[in-house]
Amino acid sequence: MPVKVVWYHGGRSKRDRPAIETGMDLGKWGNGILFVGDKGMLLADYGKRILLPKEKFGGHKAPKPWIAKSLGHHREWIHAAKTGAPTTCNFEYSGSLIEHNLLGSVAYRVGKKLQWDAKNLKATNAPEAAKYIRRDYRKGWSI
Repeated sequence: MPVKVVWYHGGRSKRDRPAIETGMDLGKWGNGILFVGDKGMLLADYGKRILLPKEKFGGHKAPKPWIAKSLGHHREWIHAAKTGAPTTCNFEYSGSLIEHNLLGSVAYRVGKKLQWDAKNLKATNAPEAAKYIRRDYRKGWSI
């Protein structure tokens, strides 16, 4: 199924924002993203998320946060280096998070939907995808 993706990047002028009626003043959102679906929209940034239209989703209760608030990017990194404590977006978390995004690129390159075996890191229905997932290293080099 085709998906239309439109990117708007920054700016506070109307030409820098999506030409879609959200009922919100998008100029008040510094960093954010607008997901538009068939039944509604999700407007989100690092600190807030709003389901739109408000008339339809006004009573929605968001789940409680399950990720601890960050000390701040640099302070968190220093704290982790000094104490051994994990960062909020450590590799265990971020690796799983980005895996599906990267698989979107692989699916695009092979031209079909992938059936993904996460345990074995293989597209079970597309052997041609393997060259985008793993690479052969030169003799003497390995990971």
